[in-house]
Amino acid sequence: MSAESKATEKNQRNTSSGEGFSDAERAAIKERAAELRADARRSRSADKAAADERDVLAKIAEMSPPDRELAERVHAIVTTAAPDLAPKLWYGQPAYYKKGKLVCFFRSGHADKERYSTFGFSVRANLDEDDGMWPTSYALTELSEAGEARIRDLVKKAVS
Repeated sequence: MSAESKATEKNQRNTSSGEGFSDAERAAIKERAAELRADARRSRSADKAAADERDVLAKIAEMSPPDRELAERVHAIVTTAAPDLAPKLWYGQPAYYKKGKLVCFFRSGHADKERYSTFGFSVRANLDEDDGMWPTSYALTELSEAGEARIRDLVKKAVS
């Protein structure tokens, strides 16, 4: 058996036993690779920020209705609360960057086959609490006025 055949067989075994990447994970990796290629092409474009935001809005428009509504509201909250954050796709989902570094993101529950969507923060978010413990992501099934206010406050704190 050739080395290539052995590698293919091992990959198939790992995937079926749960040790390899799932189809959804492989799709996310491919989306991320495509995002990086597009980013490299756009780095030469004067219109990069506008193109990145168009990609985010197009991705939101593709989402199923409950996730789309949440993502649209989150996008409006984040871009209003922290206009210096730049919208950009991250693993095929809306994300927001400051000086090229990921600060926060939205993950579609439907795309992840979960019962809720997620709004989360990266390690670059300034959310550290005095007691050494703080949440880094939130489950979203709906967004009340209080929820919107909380996201707005967290985003402002994250970029401070």
